[in-house]
Amino acid sequence: MRRRRPWCERTSRCTPLPTSLSKTSSGSVIGTLLPVLAVPPTPLICLDPGHGTVPAVGRQTEPIGPGSAQLKIKDGGGAPGEAPVALAIALKTRALLKRDGYRVAMTRTSTMYAGGNIARARFCNVRHAALMVRIHADGAQDKSLHGVKTLFPAFHRGWTDDIYTQSLRAARKLQAAVVRQTGALNLGLVRRSDLTGFNWADVPAVLIETGFMTNPAEARLLRTNAYQLKVARGITAGAEAFVGQP
Repeated sequence: MRRRRPWCERTSRCTPLPTSLSKTSSGSVIGTLLPVLAVPPTPLICLDPGHGTVPAVGRQTEPIGPGSAQLKIKDGGGAPGEAPVALAIALKTRALLKRDGYRVAMTRTSTMYAGGNIARARFCNVRHAALMVRIHADGAQDKSLHGVKTLFPAFHRGWTDDIYTQSLRAARKLQAAVVRQTGALNLGLVRRSDLTGFNWADVPAVLIETGFMTNPAEARLLRTNAYQLKVARGITAGAEAFVGQP
């Protein structure tokens, strides 16, 4: 089981109060807490456009969680056309977040990615992200299915217990904002215990399924710049509502 520092320490969202030293009349030194609030660093939002993994890497396996004997492939490839749509939405989201003064990091900025989901989680962990947003599009055998849903980590002691509550709060914010911006069918929130990218995350993490690539009408929308921008605006609004002002 992992032992981790509190989330606020890992993300620099808590700051020790400064002290002032002064001498008494007898010459001894005392410390006094100063009523000064230190300004935390500008929040960093980590965007993870799904898939795009090199096939030879995607077929490799990795533990579903720290210390787990259960293995999963690094990338199943996603729905047809999902990877470029996820990247396009992520790039638009990055531009909006940076315009609003946030720092942004992306796990991939090109069509191909050479790592698995552990690497994606660690990318966001080491940057002490205030939020990890995993951007995907859905797929199903039933081509009539459509709409938006947001996934969040299930509670698992030693894996996600320290990020569960904040991830759920972030999922609610993102789901509401994306539905509001796009007008898409609200499929709600889904708790997941089997996603490697969640189980290795040390920062609040959510996964937004922006629509169904297997639904012809929704797939056409998801490929347009106009609709991608609507989704990006929703992700931006939800992330900013969760993280707070830069």
